[in-house]
Amino acid sequence: MSGTTGREAEGVRPKGIEAAWRLTLAAVAATAVDWVLGAFVIEPTGLGELTAHSGADAAARQLALSGGVLLVVLAGWLAVAVRMRAGRGWARTVLGVAGGGGLLFLATDLGMSGTQPGIGPALAALPELLAAAAVVPMFLPEARAHFRARPHTV
Repeated sequence: MSGTTGREAEGVRPKGIEAAWRLTLAAVAATAVDWVLGAFVIEPTGLGELTAHSGADAAARQLALSGGVLLVVLAGWLAVAVRMRAGRGWARTVLGVAGGGGLLFLATDLGMSGTQPGIGPALAALPELLAAAAVVPMFLPEARAHFRARPHTV
């Protein structure tokens, strides 16, 4: 017996893996939306504060750099999530540590964001909550079989 179920042999992933994938996609999208809202929409905007502090040109450069770094991080996050969805155990571990770490920063003052009332902090918490929620189905018994059934290659 190969250790795979009939459904896995057919290429059908467990529902928990697909739920983790969708939650991860939602977390990535929420992170991008949070950045855009913080930079351009929710007062005080990042653009407004940077412009007041450093001038319009420096503010534009800083936001471009920040957005570029964010895109690289989000692309890496998605690449690891694709590997998790394919059954790579190391990717599940990376996403688990990142999701737990984000929740730790959210639940404590390690993030140094403070507690402020309003929609901004609530929206900023959404990506971490989604990333942490994605971890749960990755470690359910049904998912464990999915990861064991995959070869141990990079």
